[in-house]
Amino acid sequence: MPWLLKSGPLIYVRARADGRRRPSWACQLASRPLYMSTDKMNKKVCTGEEKLETLPSSVFEMSMTGNSYSIYNAVYAVAHAFSTRHSSQVKHRAMADGVRLDQQPWQMCPISICNDHCSSGYRRAKKEGKAFCCYDCFPCPEGKISNQKDMDDCFQCSEEQYPNIGQDICLPKEISFLTYNEPLGISLVTLALLLTFTTTLVLRIFIKHKETPIVKANNRTLTYVLLLALILTFLCPLLFIGQPTKITCLLRQTAFAVIFSVAVSCILAKTTIVVLAFMATKPGSRMRRWVGGNLAISIVLFSFLIQVMICSAWLIVAPPLPDLDKHSVTKVIVLECNEGSVTMFYCVLGFMGMLAMVSFTVAFLARKLPDSFNEAKFITFSMLVFCSVWLSFVPTYLSTKGKYMVAAEIFSIMASSFGLLGCIFFPKCYIILVRPELNSRGQLTIRKK
Repeated sequence: MPWLLKSGPLIYVRARADGRRRPSWACQLASRPLYMSTDKMNKKVCTGEEKLETLPSSVFEMSMTGNSYSIYNAVYAVAHAFSTRHSSQVKHRAMADGVRLDQQPWQMCPISICNDHCSSGYRRAKKEGKAFCCYDCFPCPEGKISNQKDMDDCFQCSEEQYPNIGQDICLPKEISFLTYNEPLGISLVTLALLLTFTTTLVLRIFIKHKETPIVKANNRTLTYVLLLALILTFLCPLLFIGQPTKITCLLRQTAFAVIFSVAVSCILAKTTIVVLAFMATKPGSRMRRWVGGNLAISIVLFSFLIQVMICSAWLIVAPPLPDLDKHSVTKVIVLECNEGSVTMFYCVLGFMGMLAMVSFTVAFLARKLPDSFNEAKFITFSMLVFCSVWLSFVPTYLSTKGKYMVAAEIFSIMASSFGLLGCIFFPKCYIILVRPELNSRGQLTIRKK
């Protein structure tokens, strides 16, 4: 119970009615006269064992009077009012800041009062003119992910990985190249071997009937060289299929370029010989000395050496080597042959294209020669097919990626080679095998007239 000091300043002390010991400071206060000096006050020290009953009643009032009770109620009311006001202010600030009153100091960032969290796969962007806690959620751009909530920005996967559909994790890329085990590789290998067998069969037919007029009339040596070159050309796609190695990368384009240049130069030589042979039949013509095997061999050898020099320069300057393409295809790493110098690669293709265009031009000019020299008509059509295939190849090669780019080149090689084989040799095989009566000198003479 509170009590009131009767003399001196008003001092409020909590008393106990059960008669327990009073704290030492109460004892000191009770035993200290108001007029006592400081020196004398310090000499008398309470023991701490005093009881309330022993305190002088003149100083400490032990009973509850009306006056002291009124003072007690007034002080209690003021204290309660201050406590209520303080609690109300703390609660108001907590609600304004979005903080739960029952949370621990280690918990939770302030909760947005504008929108929900941005989930993984999204990034957040602050709303203009809104509070700092208000933001929009936008999906990560292509190729990037976010793997946590409320990320301010998405990040790129490594070169060996790619984002999943939800764009919240990175998945490892697979190694890809044209193999012998997949359906595309099996189809290309089967087609290449079938065309190789067909060309070998045509060569065997021409060797078997080498003494017939239709074989002799079109330069047997050039015919054999052309067929051998086509056989090797059909086998070239085997270098393009399978895991690229240093050897296969060096041989892919160079072997194909040299062999194909020989094939096209043989066609150019055959067409040139046909034109010169017709011109040599005119009276007083000086073209007879140019007609013969030496000119044909010179054309083929010259073209062969030019292409060999271009390929040699390519291998010296920047040779093709195995490489990993990590960017062309999203979900795979393409194991391929890096062409090294793209300029040299197109120089090789350009030389073959030049030979093809010259052959086409000469054959087109000779298409109206007499029937005994009508091979120029077939060569014209074959070179038209050849040029069409390779003109289509360039945009296709540039627009495809990965193993399909390799498949496009293989298909172009086989399609153009088959065009030469079919247009030039199939009509002759038909005469040799189905219409042998037309394969005679008399028939050729009659057709010439």
